[in-house]
Amino acid sequence: MNEFVLYNAPQSTCSQRVRFVLNAKGLAFEEHKLDLLSGDQLKPEYLKINPNGVVPALLHNGRPVLDSAVIIEYLDEVRGDVSPFTPRDPVDRARMRWMMRYIDEIPTPSLRVPSYNLAFLPSFQKMSKEEFIALANAKPLRKEFLLSMGQTGFPQKEMDQALDRLHRSVVRMNDWIGESGGPWLMGKNMTLADVAIMPVIVRMDDINLGTAWADKPAIAHWLHLIQTHPAFKTTYYPGSLLTEKYPHLAALKK
Repeated sequence: MNEFVLYNAPQSTCSQRVRFVLNAKGLAFEEHKLDLLSGDQLKPEYLKINPNGVVPALLHNGRPVLDSAVIIEYLDEVRGDVSPFTPRDPVDRARMRWMMRYIDEIPTPSLRVPSYNLAFLPSFQKMSKEEFIALANAKPLRKEFLLSMGQTGFPQKEMDQALDRLHRSVVRMNDWIGESGGPWLMGKNMTLADVAIMPVIVRMDDINLGTAWADKPAIAHWLHLIQTHPAFKTTYYPGSLLTEKYPHLAALKK
């Protein structure tokens, strides 16, 4: 067994965070790709690793480390000698973690609403009502979310609220870059805060929500730096974008 074993899903934004840090640090890892729509994350063997039934999960020498924000901090602690993402100054470290809490509280969950409505709803609509309810009930962390969505999708009011939160997050991100002098959120060096927000901005760009930063060149430049980072291509391998996985979304790409 490799020192690092990653259970994840190609299109999972949280999984993409972890893959990026592993790849940026040049850490070899054994990857298990789970099919979330098929329910791989709910199988007993995976629930033994992660009882929450979500991805990603990292095994380090056989011991589980769970939750993407926790995992990327953990990796930077145990392999901080290679491509460090955590500031040395304690106050800067605290600010980075504060940014990460905001990212996990506002844009990350907000992104699920348009993602589920656009990508996953057609699969849910093919299920019987009983099958859909059984699926929702089987998800320890996403039950209420799926039941709220139902098989008709989130109503326009909830879509509008999610898009507003994403817009406010882009404004906040732009402010952070401006305050630090850029090009990254905290200045000259990329930190875990950049890694945390990365999948949100990449997903928004993928599903044609990039107009949110049309008047914010600092965000566009930040995205360019992410996309040209050596770890990006190996993190976003073919099939990692929603428009690659779901053909009906291809029309969103312009």
